[in-house]
Amino acid sequence: MRGSHAAAVLWLLTSSAVIAAETDSAARRILEDFKSGKPLVAHVIVALADNEYQGIVPIPATLGDGDRPQSNLYWGAMYGVKGFLKRSADWHTATLPASRDPRVLERVLFHRDVMRDGKPARVYLLAEAWRGREIAASIARFLEMTRGQHVETVRVDGRDIAAGGAAHLVAYVGHNGLMDFEVPALQPGVETSLPRAVVVLACLSDSYFSKVIRPHAAPLVTTASLMAPEAYTLDAVVASWFTGATRAEVLELAAGAYGQYQKIPIRSARRIFHRDP
Repeated sequence: MRGSHAAAVLWLLTSSAVIAAETDSAARRILEDFKSGKPLVAHVIVALADNEYQGIVPIPATLGDGDRPQSNLYWGAMYGVKGFLKRSADWHTATLPASRDPRVLERVLFHRDVMRDGKPARVYLLAEAWRGREIAASIARFLEMTRGQHVETVRVDGRDIAAGGAAHLVAYVGHNGLMDFEVPALQPGVETSLPRAVVVLACLSDSYFSKVIRPHAAPLVTTASLMAPEAYTLDAVVASWFTGATRAEVLELAAGAYGQYQKIPIRSARRIFHRDP
């Protein structure tokens, strides 16, 4: 028993060290690109909430219709990704061509300026609203992007924005479909070796997603309990990570935002997010 306990402790310590090295590598890439004047990019996959096709606690029909992004809980509603960021004074929208993939009902590109080392840095956030019934496909796309696949270049403001698997941060927002089905089969494809950070805002995401994500990318923010995957947390994570905050600082700011909007004590909000031992 003692041997098993020691092995478990060693695994946890090794895992923590590996994650730290991975996030450090992703942070260094952001710093280098910032210094060279390249745009900083986050790419977010949103699986629309769907009462019929997902194992969620039923919500009002307008919020849980996975074919109607404009009113969906995770997209167009007040705290959905598009709804929240569009109402924010910090984020601004840019023109973006519609997706050619019929499973993606809407795409939006946001941008904001953050201060880093006393200088402004432009951050772009490309978000995609995936049809609710296509949650397995949306998770597969997200996981493939964490491996550096599906690289795309978006031209905006006279600049080329490297999105998909080339983004600095890749995120998934929505129901944890891996609680309902096995990890979807991932398609082979060209992978980039660029380091990237990964965020999974879904219930209990660390235990379901992290082992699949690594060793391809660095899990920056995952969850240890049930949670509401709403956009104020995403906003806090993206803004702080691109300004140079450490992973510990990002987690604290994520907890602060979650506690504020959920109206719960900060100590309770901290328990929502996975922290290494």
